[in-house]
Amino acid sequence: MSRGRHRILSAIGIGCYALAAIAGLFVLADHQGSGLLVPLWIAHGVLLAVLLTKLAADETGLSAALLVVGASLVAVYIADLARDDLTLERRGERISATVVREWLDPDQSRADHTYDYALARRDGTRLPGPALQAGSGSFALGQRVTVLADPRGELRPRMPGDLDATRDVLSVGAFALIALSVVAATARRGATVSRRREERARLAEQEHILREALRTAAADPNGFVEVHPGHYPDVSHRRAAGIASELGLEPADDPGSWRFRG
Repeated sequence: MSRGRHRILSAIGIGCYALAAIAGLFVLADHQGSGLLVPLWIAHGVLLAVLLTKLAADETGLSAALLVVGASLVAVYIADLARDDLTLERRGERISATVVREWLDPDQSRADHTYDYALARRDGTRLPGPALQAGSGSFALGQRVTVLADPRGELRPRMPGDLDATRDVLSVGAFALIALSVVAATARRGATVSRRREERARLAEQEHILREALRTAAADPNGFVEVHPGHYPDVSHRRAAGIASELGLEPADDPGSWRFRG
């Protein structure tokens, strides 16, 4: 199998792995805590760094791995939001509730202007689960609002117009595509780096052979040493003249000639 074909298959395999990791970590995010997810993300990043460094054929594979992990992390986060939106759309109850309390979200700063709003039904019972989140001043105490509430109390109530699972799904696809694009770009760079290395190695070998040929070749009756340029297709005439000069030879008077005088 040629190196180019092997590189393409490797890129396809890494891309499939990246997509599978996004799907797997998304599933685990709903059932496992950070105690398991953090080590899995770290292992995922390390494995990608190894695979992409080999694919890139240089140290840029590490940067590519960080980009893929970052895109994957965002994709999983948005997919989790989309799952909540879809779940709330499916089983949520449209309820007319009253705002009974407002307080700053403890996970936010005042500069973020994100507040929690406690809601109560008409009979005064609180809505189960987390509070409604919105910007400061979005609702006044005693104001009646219509929300979609989770009867199980697992999800935050949301305003009906705020749910947009389609947008979230498209965003997940966009970030997954970014991850695949990084893998493809890394494969292209790896092909370029490998080709340049091969060209440099081939040139170095031809220069070595040329140097040995000039050093050991016998001069003709006129004192010239002649080599055939076809044996050194990657060596320019100027470079050949430089190698000859290093060995104490001077180029012939004929322009472009590969004859050198001792």
